[in-house]
Amino acid sequence: MTTFRTVLAATDFSAPSRHAVTRAAMIARDCGARLELLHVIQPEALDQLRRLLGQEAEAALPRVQDEARNILAQMANDLCAPLGISPGIHLASGPILQEISSEADALNADLLVLGARGMGFMHRLMLGSTAERMLRKTLRSLLVVKQLPHEGYRRVLIPVDFSDYSLRAIRQARAIAPQADLILLHVFDSTLEGTLRYAGVTEERIHQYQMEARQEALRDLELLAQKAGLEPHGYQRIALTGHPPTCILEQEEEKDADLIVMGKHGKGAGEELLLGSTTKHVLAESRGDVLVAR
Repeated sequence: MTTFRTVLAATDFSAPSRHAVTRAAMIARDCGARLELLHVIQPEALDQLRRLLGQEAEAALPRVQDEARNILAQMANDLCAPLGISPGIHLASGPILQEISSEADALNADLLVLGARGMGFMHRLMLGSTAERMLRKTLRSLLVVKQLPHEGYRRVLIPVDFSDYSLRAIRQARAIAPQADLILLHVFDSTLEGTLRYAGVTEERIHQYQMEARQEALRDLELLAQKAGLEPHGYQRIALTGHPPTCILEQEEEKDADLIVMGKHGKGAGEELLLGSTTKHVLAESRGDVLVAR
């Protein structure tokens, strides 16, 4: 059974990253995992300090580091201690993605937890750059937290393509949300329908193809669930045809899912590129949290 043993939450002390720390503490509590908190002092902040203070900047740097440690300790006390979690505290300086990745390697973290930042256009830009770049850099599962957590996840949407990555996504979904309702979603390619029409195939035959493809997908979803060890009545199956990112986001809304769990890669090179695009889109546009399982 998949579980998380070490959870690393990176925080910049913003409200969204505080939400991420709270969620990370809840996951650590529910999984019996060790929680580690990390704050990275970025080079831009140090450069600004040097511009403002000149030669006095080097003497002020230890005070900046001490203040960051104090804030981390206060977050641990305010957000983690009430959940019975006593996290480790880590401070680093340098490029944020590199430092998070290095700390995750040093701690052998199973799960990275980041907060979504900003609103609207800047929100999409931040996710499109930070989370996606982290996904490319790290070999670890990544949870992007968007909502203030009040309880464990209630309903988890899991888009799958029947690859081994899909199997891992299901198992990690059960680990991170042991009490949640699971919804397995497969979106199959609709481009063949256009090709069939161009070839003069009748609408009746195309409709028959759609029904056959849907039934096959539902059978494959059942087999995948069995392989993942899910109970027969412990999940819901949905098979749709259409544009994967659109279908995923529509199902998130329709099913009131508070977490989407996706595998990072598909079965082949082409599907890997598609899923990469889908993951990027879902990260930017979903209203709930997103876990990219590795």
